[in-house]
Amino acid sequence: MHVSTNRVLIDKKTLLAMIPLCERTIYNFESKGKFPRRIAISSRKVVWDLAEVEDWIDACKGAGPAPRPGIGA
Repeated sequence: MHVSTNRVLIDKKTLLAMIPLCERTIYNFESKGKFPRRIAISSRKVVWDLAEVEDWIDACKGAGPAPRPGIGA
């Protein structure tokens, strides 16, 4: 039995407008399990689940600023 959910999927252009990282960095984060996985909806189109991306953003906010090498050490 399939349970219907109201998922919002976003394309690469929308993702890149939300996340100020280059495509390569996002891909590297995905491959390391540090970013939500893309969903291939065809051989040429990938999307992301908006709720997962927003959860990732919230987790980044909760983690605080990234340490900067050479600052305060």
